[in-house]
Amino acid sequence: MTTFTAITTLSSEASAQALGEAMEDLHPAPTGVGVFEIEDGSNTWEVGGYFTERPDLAGLALLASMHGAKDFAVSRLDDRDWVAQVQRELTPVVAGPFFVHGRHDADKVPMNAIGLRIEAAMAFGTGHHGTTLGCLRALHWLDRQGLRARRVADVGCGTGVLAMGAAALWHVPCVATDIDPVAVDTARANAEANGLTPFILTGMSAGFNAPLLRERAPFDLVFANILAAPLKRLAGDMSAHIAPKGIAILSGLLNRQAPGVAAVYRGHGLNVIRRERIGEWTTLVLRRV
Repeated sequence: MTTFTAITTLSSEASAQALGEAMEDLHPAPTGVGVFEIEDGSNTWEVGGYFTERPDLAGLALLASMHGAKDFAVSRLDDRDWVAQVQRELTPVVAGPFFVHGRHDADKVPMNAIGLRIEAAMAFGTGHHGTTLGCLRALHWLDRQGLRARRVADVGCGTGVLAMGAAALWHVPCVATDIDPVAVDTARANAEANGLTPFILTGMSAGFNAPLLRERAPFDLVFANILAAPLKRLAGDMSAHIAPKGIAILSGLLNRQAPGVAAVYRGHGLNVIRRERIGEWTTLVLRRV
């Protein structure tokens, strides 16, 4: 699959974070946006986006001008097998009882750990990113608090790792959905590879629109590891599809975005009971009143 990158630099963290957030609304939308400080003492911040379609060059130029950034450098990556390369380079991730690993590390799963085999694919969620790691840690924390969810949904499932974590932990039905057919196929394949197919139903859905989600609501636990803007738009539907006292785990949030998202959800009757920062990312755990 052809991939395009668009990268620029700024001298202000606040401007860099604002530009990164604004890039989420581009059309075509980036599949991922990163904001990083260049660790050379220059106080320079890099903002980059990844696209599976050629990005809107005029839109990028306008955003750069509005936020005081240098012109974006747009590159087309070659057709190297990036997935195979990532599979070779990924190391296992430990999050509470979960040991997330690739096929090449299957023999390293510790005794009594919950092994989740995830093959890197063109879908998000190998456990290495702070957002996915934060969600798995939140799941472990909820389990230790005594939660035993009976119905689980993973909205924007990527590789399906979060639904798989809940299914492996509690042996309960989980619905894993995404707007990307590649992600849905990846989640289905991962569920099969982990022997979790009896518990995980996969399908395409934008938010809670699909019948496979609406017909199985209300849910005791919903994961939504996406981005700040769509999370805000999802707040009303999230509240409507979660059981009273049910839990939502939200991530894909830059630290600066978390308070705004929490405020929107509070307006829909979901209050924050836990938050964790991992690097520049925040994971929120909310309970419906």
